[in-house]
Parts: sequence; structure tokens; C-alpha cells
Amino acid sequence: MSGSRRAVIVRRGWAEAIALGLAAALGVMIGATAVAFTVARRVVTPFTKRLADTEVREIDRDAQTITLTKTTDTVLPGRYGLFVNGSRSYLKLGAVVRKDDTAVTRKLLTHVGPTDLIGRDATFSGWYFDHASQLHLPYEDVEIPSPVGPCPAWYFPAQGGAGSTWVVAVHGRGTTRSEVLRAVPVFRDAGLSTLAISYRNDGEAPPSQSGRYGLGATEWRDVDAAIAYARERGASRVVLMGWSMGGAIALQTALNTDHSDVIAGLILESPVVDWRIVLDHQARALRIPSAVSHLAKRQLTVRSWSRVVRAGDPISLDDLDLVRRADELEQPVLILHSDDDGFVPSGASRALAEARPDLVELDIYSEARHTKLWNYDEARWSNRIRRWLSEKITP
Repeated sequence: MSGSRRAVIVRRGWAEAIALGLAAALGVMIGATAVAFTVARRVVTPFTKRLADTEVREIDRDAQTITLTKTTDTVLPGRYGLFVNGSRSYLKLGAVVRKDDTAVTRKLLTHVGPTDLIGRDATFSGWYFDHASQLHLPYEDVEIPSPVGPCPAWYFPAQGGAGSTWVVAVHGRGTTRSEVLRAVPVFRDAGLSTLAISYRNDGEAPPSQSGRYGLGATEWRDVDAAIAYARERGASRVVLMGWSMGGAIALQTALNTDHSDVIAGLILESPVVDWRIVLDHQARALRIPSAVSHLAKRQLTVRSWSRVVRAGDPISLDDLDLVRRADELEQPVLILHSDDDGFVPSGASRALAEARPDLVELDIYSEARHTKLWNYDEARWSNRIRRWLSEKITP
């Protein structure tokens, strides 16, 4: 074979190898992009069904106890709730009766009769109360006129009648206003009225045009409408309280509202202070490569991708980073967070407290998990909020 012919064959071999390499790389890129798209879409998609995180193993109807699969949540001390039968049934749970390596038995605080059918798949919850009527306090069903339409809310007047200081309570991602009911008695005893609100895409309020979460970047407008409603009903000062993503929404409200003159302070439980930290944490928990996680965040923030991911405007993760924007805070803030949160790492809460020690007070738990601090230690949780209110809001 001549030298020139051999050179042609070698070049053709290299070309084929490069082409195959490029095709493989392109396939990897397309695959990574598709996975990133799924991750990004999941972040902003409202839940239509609760994900089971434990299993009902046994119910003793005589002793009124229930045995669940042992998890880091189901063994926690305190009172909790349990969604079963595809979330159609809700049970209240009391103290742990016994536990072993795989199971935990708790006292049933909701009576289960001989004809009550309880499924196996269940979701352990920190709600405890699932409707305003269970507090046995005076309340009204009201509607907040928001940019997306009327948002249902529960209004609880302060003890002795409507006060001039109101709390607007904001639930977290994938939950409803029932989540905030635990705080109502504390606020009522402190002389504050409470507005437990819904917001766009939460399953109770009207959906937005996109039907997707804005991670606080859009939902704050519904909280803003709730503040306007409170002012029209006589509120001269407002405290915002948010759980999880509700914390991010409350913080965005404080920074963006035209009603900042009446916001007296913020209380945040297990709050999202920086979405990047949360998204990276969840990606690691799901063993998603960092490159894919980075691409998913890009898909949320770049206009061309965002319109596909959430059918809406891009989300600025910089704007949602309250550590980065800490100098913009003007009101006192109380943060309650657990270091073993599991969903929203406490690092950003710590960083915000370090950045603004003049405004931010931080109460750290060691083992209370995500948004279950009231359940874990009701007395500590309630007393800390009461003390902060008496020092900062109602001296």
C-alpha cells in the first residue's frame, strides 16, 4: 500500500473516531439537558399528589395505636399528622409508644373505628390541624382580591376583638394554609389577629397563567394583596410569618412591597433563604451530578429555557438570595431552623443571621426536621415567638 493511500485511511479513521466521539458527546449533552429539564420542571411544578414517605404496618383499634415504618421523621417526639389513603384521610398522632430498628408505634389521637379503612401508603406531616375549625377559636372564611383572582383565607381575630397588628401567615411549597394553623393560638394570645392565606398555584387559590411556582418571585404579590386587605380592615402594622418556601415568599414581600411602612417584622420557620443551596442539597440527596444541577438552575434563570420549563419569565436566583441582599432588610427577623432539616439546609439561615446580627435573631434546633419545630417542642417554639413579639412588636 502506498504512503498516500495509508495516510487517507488513517485520516478517515481519525475522522470517524472524532465523529463518533462528537456524537457520543452530543448524546451525553442531550441526555444531561433532558435530565436537567426534568429536575428544573419538578422544582416549579405544584404537587397534585402527596408522596408517601412511610407505610402503615398495623393499627391496633383496641389500644388506638398505629405502627409505621421507622424514619428520621416518624420517630420524632411530639404531635403530628398522617395523610393516608391517597391523602383522603387525615389522622392525628401522639407520642411514641415503642420502636425498634424498622418500625415505630405511636398513639392515635384520631379515633379509628372497626369500619375505618386505612391504606398502607402514608405521608407523615407536621400540620397537626387540618382545618380552622379544629382550633375552636372564632374565625371567618374570607377572600383576598389578588392579581390572580380571589384567594381564600381564614381570618382569626385577636383575643378581645380585631387588633391593629395582624399576622399574615404564609404556608410552604406543596402544602396549604392548614400548615400555619399551629401558630394562630400564639398570635391570638399576644393580641394579634391572624390571616392564614392561600396563594397562586397552591391548589386553593387560582392558578397563575403559567401554572408554575415562581419560588417566591411571583407569589409575593398575593401576600402583598393580603397586606392591603389587612390595612383595609384596620391593620396598622403587619408581621409576616412563613414556613419553608413561605419564608422565601415573606422575604420577597418585605423587599418588594409598597406596604413596607406597615411591616413590623418577620418570623420564618425552616425558611428558604437561598434557593441555590436548597437545589444543590436536593441534587446531592438524589445523586444528581453537579453539572446537571447547574444546568437545571440555568434553565430556571435563562429566558429561552425558562419559557419551556415553567411557561413564564425567568427566575433570578440572585434576587431570591437573601444572604446576598441582606443589607436591604429593614425589619427585625426571627428565624427558627433545625440543623437536621433534611430539605432546606440551615446554612443560609445561619449566614443571614451572621450578615445582619442587628436585625436577625436565630434559634437553632438540633433535631426537629423540616417545618416540625412546633411539633417537636411546642413549649419552646411558642415561648420563643412570644418573647420575640413582646420585645420587637408589642413591648
